Amino acid sequence: MKKGTVDMTHGSGGRAMAQLIEELFVRHFDNDLLRQANDQAAFEVDAGRMVMSTDGHVISPLFFPGGDIGSLSVHGTINDVAMSGARPLYLSAGFILEEGFPLTDLERIVVSMAQASRAAGVPVVTGDTKVVEKGKGDGIFITTTGVGAIPAGLNISGDLARPGDAILLSGTIGDHGVAIMSSRENLEFETSIQSDSAALHTLVADMVTAVPQIHCLRDPTRGGLATTLNELARQSGVGMQLQESAIPVNPAVNDACELLGLDPLYMANEGKLVCICPQHHAQKLLQAMQAHPLGAQSAIIGEVIDDEQGFVQMQTSFGGGRIVDWLAGEQLPRIC
Repeated sequence: MKKGTVDMTHGSGGRAMAQLIEELFVRHFDNDLLRQANDQAAFEVDAGRMVMSTDGHVISPLFFPGGDIGSLSVHGTINDVAMSGARPLYLSAGFILEEGFPLTDLERIVVSMAQASRAAGVPVVTGDTKVVEKGKGDGIFITTTGVGAIPAGLNISGDLARPGDAILLSGTIGDHGVAIMSSRENLEFETSIQSDSAALHTLVADMVTAVPQIHCLRDPTRGGLATTLNELARQSGVGMQLQESAIPVNPAVNDACELLGLDPLYMANEGKLVCICPQHHAQKLLQAMQAHPLGAQSAIIGEVIDDEQGFVQMQTSFGGGRIVDWLAGEQLPRIC
């Protein structure tokens, strides 16, 4: 394990593959369902609606300040499930490994995944491993699938925003994108910027307990806050009016974006959420969010408006106005 690398026999279905699964994946992901060694996991579920989400992770670099592809693959899928208001229950994990990938790095990633899933209380119960020839991959790609259960009576969807609703954000934006960019380009800033990668399901649980009437939840990953709000505006057939001064941004992130000519509104996040709820519930929801460690910097950043064209607009800190359009092109590829 210390000096070895992945080779084609690890994906052949033979003894080497069995050894890799037993000594690495089962060892670190160990739980009753996984230990059954079936090609699937069978489990009991509560009556009601289920939710399922799949996400592929191709981030570069694999290791970055505040996380790595392993913890990110767990957090990202848990968050996608949680944005429906569901309680995440189980994960599956698929690995595409490139021949020659160091086993020490693979174990580091698997350990990180195992720690993240156990901390979240959402176990990895089944998975798959494939190996491709050297030069036909990029070290490692991970696909995770999550399933969860939605509490009875809860209905949260991207098409439910209504004029007059409040728009809330759970914290600072752009931390993940700048952390990845600084690692990839070997940039050094005066302040170390950490990815915000985190599992948000406990925050969501507190939110839906406080205000079951939440209309929309979404985690602003690729394309950032700006793209996420445009997606929600299009789904719901509404416009949005933001207040720039209300949007929390880490000063170090803001400085880095100014230096590089980037806009924090379009930078990726992996531990933040956007919430839309009726205006008269906004203060109660804000208090619930701020009481949770992952929502301490939550803020009300704007409101939903009636706009047939579906524009997202923003009043700037200087008193002017601007259209916050969709992201055009790719600010930073392979961000998650």
